[in-house]
Amino acid sequence: MHRTDVRFPSAGIEIAAHLYTPAAPASGPRPALVVGHPGTGVKEQTSGTYARRMAERGFVTLAYDAAYQGASGGLPRGLEDPAQRVEDFKAAVSYLVTREEVAEERIGLLGICASGGYALAATGGDSRVRAVATVCTADPSRQFRLGADGTQDPAVFRALLDAAARARTAAARGQDPGAMRVFPETAEEAAALGGEHAAEGFAYYCTSRGAHERSAKVLAWASIDRLACYDAFFAVPLIAPRPMLQVVGERAVTSWMAVEAHQRATGPKELSWIKGAGHVDLYDREEYLGEAVDRLAAFFTDHLGAEA
Repeated sequence: MHRTDVRFPSAGIEIAAHLYTPAAPASGPRPALVVGHPGTGVKEQTSGTYARRMAERGFVTLAYDAAYQGASGGLPRGLEDPAQRVEDFKAAVSYLVTREEVAEERIGLLGICASGGYALAATGGDSRVRAVATVCTADPSRQFRLGADGTQDPAVFRALLDAAARARTAAARGQDPGAMRVFPETAEEAAALGGEHAAEGFAYYCTSRGAHERSAKVLAWASIDRLACYDAFFAVPLIAPRPMLQVVGERAVTSWMAVEAHQRATGPKELSWIKGAGHVDLYDREEYLGEAVDRLAAFFTDHLGAEA
């Protein structure tokens, strides 16, 4: 397997990416996958892990940093703009169709966590995508509005919207709008604020397990009101007749979002549960990651083909 650093434009913003190609020679152009990272993540973390593993299965894979994040361009830094996130997926497909080693009629999307929701939306609106799969699907809009488990007090999101409005006013007056911290100082604080899901996220992003210097620790306040009016699952019915697979941890508190997306799908669909796994377990825990990759490889091989 070979990795190449590449860049491509997305609505005028330069996107930094890693292109993985299988080491074995191919008889012709290969099927390809665009792999999107979780919210606040970067391509060097779990999306890169999945991209490498899928390249080992015969796919050309492209893992990239979302606009405004990681090594990609865009200001303000740390902006989570759902429309741009969907555009990034489509721009990545546009880049892949220019590569001679890629079979343009055999391109799929693979989204992890937040990118799972964005991948579904992108597939619904881009007929060049022939199959889509997600790992621990999440819609950031639902997560901010309703909480990771769907039971959040509505007052929490109203307070975030108020803070976002104050930040816009501050910026209009030439003042520093500040930013919203994603993680607290300690694992104990994370657990107290967001339960097991937040503690798992802290353990991955804020310790040697998965921390990366470019992984976002804050979000621009403008992210909040943009997310407030977005629905990643609106376009799910448009995916049909193309196939859709969601790989979900059995213990993931976020799994209700995958179930909702599954219910909205009108074409070939599968909800594949990984026994014993939580949401973040599917990022890097080998006992769950290996099983997830096996299921993804089988799905994409069936629907896109693969070079051995």
